[in-house]
Amino acid sequence: MDPNEARLKKIIEDEVFTTKFQQKIISPSGGEDAWLLDFRSVLLQPEVLNLICEIFFQKMDGEYPFQVGGMESASIPFITALVLNSNRRGRPVNGFYIRKSRKREGLMKIVEGKLTDDKVILVDDLINSGKSFIKQVEVMESLGKKVAAVFVLMRFSALPRYEYFHKKGIKIISILGMDDLQDCFKVFPKQTTAAIPKYVPFAVNWGFVSKNPSYHHVVPKSVPVLDDDKLYFGSDNGNFWALNQRDGSIAWKMPVGKVAGKSVFSSPVIHNGVVYFGAYDGNLYALRTDSGIPAWIFMEADWIGSSPALAPEINLLFVGTEHALQGKRGGIVALDMATGQKRWHYAMPEYTHGSPAYIPWLKQVIIGSNDGCVYLFNAADGKLIWKLQTGSDVKAGFALDESRNLAAFGSFDGCCYVVNLADGKVLHKFSSQAIVYSTPLIYGENVFFASADKTLYSYNLNSGQLNWSFKTAGRIFSSPTIIDGRLYIGSNDGRLYELDIAIGREIGFHQFVERITNKIVYNDKTKRFFVPTFANEIFCLSKPAAEITKK
Repeated sequence: MDPNEARLKKIIEDEVFTTKFQQKIISPSGGEDAWLLDFRSVLLQPEVLNLICEIFFQKMDGEYPFQVGGMESASIPFITALVLNSNRRGRPVNGFYIRKSRKREGLMKIVEGKLTDDKVILVDDLINSGKSFIKQVEVMESLGKKVAAVFVLMRFSALPRYEYFHKKGIKIISILGMDDLQDCFKVFPKQTTAAIPKYVPFAVNWGFVSKNPSYHHVVPKSVPVLDDDKLYFGSDNGNFWALNQRDGSIAWKMPVGKVAGKSVFSSPVIHNGVVYFGAYDGNLYALRTDSGIPAWIFMEADWIGSSPALAPEINLLFVGTEHALQGKRGGIVALDMATGQKRWHYAMPEYTHGSPAYIPWLKQVIIGSNDGCVYLFNAADGKLIWKLQTGSDVKAGFALDESRNLAAFGSFDGCCYVVNLADGKVLHKFSSQAIVYSTPLIYGENVFFASADKTLYSYNLNSGQLNWSFKTAGRIFSSPTIIDGRLYIGSNDGRLYELDIAIGREIGFHQFVERITNKIVYNDKTKRFFVPTFANEIFCLSKPAAEITKK
């Protein structure tokens, strides 16, 4: 072994390898781990940085010209040391770093530093599943840059397992592998390396970008809705779009108002050739799906972030409203679907951003508000049936279960509630570690809900017991959906996850550059998935025939 590599190995064994006898170590699942590689404890030591530079430039001697970058924060000391060292060597290289999430203010960058036209070498302390590097590669490719290699101090898995990188011709260069630390595992068994699920169960058919997104608002926005030919969604740049599903081309668009960087966060609904949605200009729009020409526009709110719900059998539309009136800042309104005429209205003390759900077997409508309450009304006349107080704002929608006469919803108090629709009594209250800003899903005997604690939960509705939980690398505002027997959900880490419903095991994922804050939609006839991001993007994906056949 090279003397510099041998010295670095000794430092890793003595200072980086940390055991539970030295310090309590918590795993991602919340349990305790026996050991951890704590590289951050040494990454600012001059000797360590000098060793890394010597090894790096020796291994990369044949790669010039190149630039170095990586994901915050572990890579930043590497990059700084490498850039300074390259200058002293008389062969300067450019450096930059990638933010885990796009900045929400200022220049709202996702990459800090100036990129050159040179190929990219990404650096970090270790590679396990490879997901962090996959995100970085996707960011670089979105900016037209070629990643030639990834360089790490420690590689957890055998090289053949990193299929994504091999397919792209990206070299994985590591100083050490897990087998080089045999002395550390005389007391502790070698930790199982992270599973590497298949990365590409999808092909990207097309992508559409509605320009000038509001990166500042990291919230659930407009979920697309489909008819036979087109896809409809709102953007926060002041346009409502109708796209052709086959190729993403624009069928038509409707300009709407914009307030404080907000335009259409409302998710549209369709019925009989009309698409309905609200906007932050305070209007509820009913547009002809063939042309985008308004059938009618309701103009009595100050803002609408809520998504409408339809009750065609009684010809009514319901939506939450927001107003500037002190003490009557929100409410729910029922409109005639054909004319937009107001049939009834109920005022609430705080903004009503939550989306209503129509309950057809009861002919009732349920909605949550920022006052922390959930309200159930008779749909025809707006008579209040019951009101339930939670611990904080209720800003998303509802999952309904006719067989049990139940509704499930999330609250900013961090809980998912399951209530009896007959009397509003809480049957289950499932807790998470952060706000719930997503709509739950009831499927079979279970309820699934996501939290901003980065976790998707599955609970049994009969026993109230946790079936499983699945941790992502970002907060989750997206809502789960089940397609062909598998569960799909997006995360603020930019990944679309495909999970086994029964055990929560990750089957595959697809990495995007921007956050996924909304539920994905699916066309069962064409077998196409439509994935929205918070940056006004829509991507159309399909699965290779081999993947579909496996089911």
